[in-house]
Amino acid sequence: MSFTQHSLGSRIDRRLSGFLETWRTPVSDPGVEAAYGLLADFILGGGKRVRPQLCYWGWRGAGGDDCEEIISAAASLELCHAGLLIHDDIMDGSELRRGQATVHRNLAGLHDGPGAEAFGRAGGILLGTLSLAWSDALLSSCGVDPSRLRAAHHVFDAMRTEVISGQYLDVLAQLRSGATEAEALTVIRYKSAKYTVERPLQIGGALAGASPELLDAYSRFGVPLGEAFQLRDDVLGTFGSSSQTGKSALDDLREGKQTVMYAHAVQHASPAQLGHLRTWHGNPALTEERAAEVRQILVDTGALARVEQMIEERVREAVSVLAEAQIKPEAATVLTLMADQLAHRIK
Repeated sequence: MSFTQHSLGSRIDRRLSGFLETWRTPVSDPGVEAAYGLLADFILGGGKRVRPQLCYWGWRGAGGDDCEEIISAAASLELCHAGLLIHDDIMDGSELRRGQATVHRNLAGLHDGPGAEAFGRAGGILLGTLSLAWSDALLSSCGVDPSRLRAAHHVFDAMRTEVISGQYLDVLAQLRSGATEAEALTVIRYKSAKYTVERPLQIGGALAGASPELLDAYSRFGVPLGEAFQLRDDVLGTFGSSSQTGKSALDDLREGKQTVMYAHAVQHASPAQLGHLRTWHGNPALTEERAAEVRQILVDTGALARVEQMIEERVREAVSVLAEAQIKPEAATVLTLMADQLAHRIK
């Protein structure tokens, strides 16, 4: 039976909604109830559902039939993702996510007074952690054969360890500044690539009893595509339209994000360009006018073109793996389409 990505996303959303209904607050307090409501709204209120869809097609590619068990397992990855996003927005001090106020900003807005900002951050940490705990609960109760579930849970554990380590490495990179292209790529690989594509595919595959050879093919497909996905994210974070991305186009520049694009620009900048980059990249006072000048330097040094080339190389590498892998044809077709969509999206 064939399903479009839209209908698959709708099924995942329905499963998330049903799960959240069963996990209402155990505390009868209007403030706690409001926080649970904000968390549910964030989880259900947008997002591309990339990881759940890849988990589903990892299952189907290994011969798994369409069923509610895999929908539950796939939906658990969205709960994990939501928790990590909430924490990421707190660390980055972001005001917007998906075109709406971030969770910690919404929480701060529930209270007046000088402690509102600190309350919002503390509450956001707790709600993000709650969403991460719920992801474990949903995966553990998905109903798949226990031995296959154990194998998938090992991959799930590895994924969470990798993404948190990658996030920490990203924080270190900003502290150290001056990351090389290779160092920036290492952050991408662990913070995003493995977590976004490789591991979700392998979790779905493991749940379906995939062979070691297929799980390896998922890795060889997933890592380069995941890197292409994050490289595109970095381009959109600097050059994208906030009306399309739902995030400010100034956040990454003000934060001083050590991207591959920025590392390339530093390496190829003239002394004047380098001085401008170092003055304004990572400067909280960055204006839209100065940001436009930084973007022009990224173009003039060939940094943007270099990243676009890296994206294309990685997509070709990923898709070539599918041609050789022992994967069910329908899944291979969908994954080929998703590879193009993920690497060339505009939001």
